[in-house]
Amino acid sequence: MSNELSFPRALHQLESEFANLAGEIPDGPEKRAISVLHGIVMEVWRSLERDRSPQLQSGLTLDDIAQLWRSAPAMEGEAVSAGLAAGTRAPDFSLPDCAGQPVSLSDFRGRPVVLVFYPLDWSPGCSQQLDLYQQEIDEFRRRGAQLLAISVDSVYSHGAWAAVRGISFPLLSDFHPKGEVARRYGVWREQDGFSERALYVIDAQGVIRWAHVSPYLHHIPDIYELLQALDGARASQREPVAA
Repeated sequence: MSNELSFPRALHQLESEFANLAGEIPDGPEKRAISVLHGIVMEVWRSLERDRSPQLQSGLTLDDIAQLWRSAPAMEGEAVSAGLAAGTRAPDFSLPDCAGQPVSLSDFRGRPVVLVFYPLDWSPGCSQQLDLYQQEIDEFRRRGAQLLAISVDSVYSHGAWAAVRGISFPLLSDFHPKGEVARRYGVWREQDGFSERALYVIDAQGVIRWAHVSPYLHHIPDIYELLQALDGARASQREPVAA
């Protein structure tokens, strides 16, 4: 591995050395000439940085990126799938998270799980919905519940989106075979190539105790109804399971 400093790091080190030495240079033409030369070098560096990074050139910040959903095209359309019914045993699955690590539903046996099927990263409704769950993450933790969010986006899209939005719960990629898990849960939209906006509350034994498919893609489910379903999941665990 090379021991050479990278160009940005080397420049910052030289800038620090210049600042330390500047006070030792006597006032006069030589100091003014060195100061002008220093200014030229720094201006050239800033120009190179602007050319290299469109974000710096436009002044785009991370918060600007996080708010891009506000100007994104609307996601609309009626639900076309009904999903699995409450009382059904939840199909097990294994999907990669943002880091490419497999996450299985069975990993969380013994505690309630909330499966959040959503259409796409970066879209308006999905941004608002997952932001809401992140803001209320303590309510889910207090109930001992694990949130798992699933869409057809790649692990790379999930990683960028989670970083920008500050999402701490797993985003799972139903990317290949595309939509396989969404199909197994009956929430696949074949004509669109993504899932319905749907929620499943699964109890500690792996049984679906509450299911909700949004009547419209842009409809965000009521979080209080979801939390009530979680509260009721433990009480209903002894109900018979559908064949």
